[in-house]
Amino acid sequence: MFKEFKNFIMTGNVIEFAVAVIMAGAVGAVVNGFVSDIVMPIVGMLTGGVDFSEMKVVLQAAVAESEGVAAVPEVAIRWGAWVNTLVNLVIVGFVMFMIIKAYNKMRKPKEEAPAPPAGPTQEQLLTEIRDLLKK
Repeated sequence: MFKEFKNFIMTGNVIEFAVAVIMAGAVGAVVNGFVSDIVMPIVGMLTGGVDFSEMKVVLQAAVAESEGVAAVPEVAIRWGAWVNTLVNLVIVGFVMFMIIKAYNKMRKPKEEAPAPPAGPTQEQLLTEIRDLLKK
C-alpha cells in the first residue's frame, strides 16, 4: 500500500503543482517588494508626493491615555493600502500571464495521432455484395 501511495505522490502533476505553489509564493513576495518599493513611490511622486499607504478616512480618532497608550484604537478605512493591493494584483496577474505564455511556448507540441486507415467506400462495399450475390 505504501508503494502505491508513493507512486501517487511522485506523479508529475503533483510535483508540478508543488513547484507552482512554491514559485507563486516567491513571485508574490518579489512583486510585493516591487510594488511597495519601486512602483508606489513613483506613483506618489507623480501625484504630488502622496504616499498611498498612509491614505485613509478616519471614522473615529484614537483616544490616548495619559501616558500616550491608546485606550481606544483608531477606526479608519485604509483605502490607500487597498490601492497598493490593486496595483499589486495587476502586476502579479501580468507576471503570471507572461510566465504561462513562456511555458506554453517552451512545451513540446502534442503529436497528433495517426489517422485510422480508411475503410472501403460505400460503392466498394456495394460492388462486393453484388459480386457475392452473382455467385
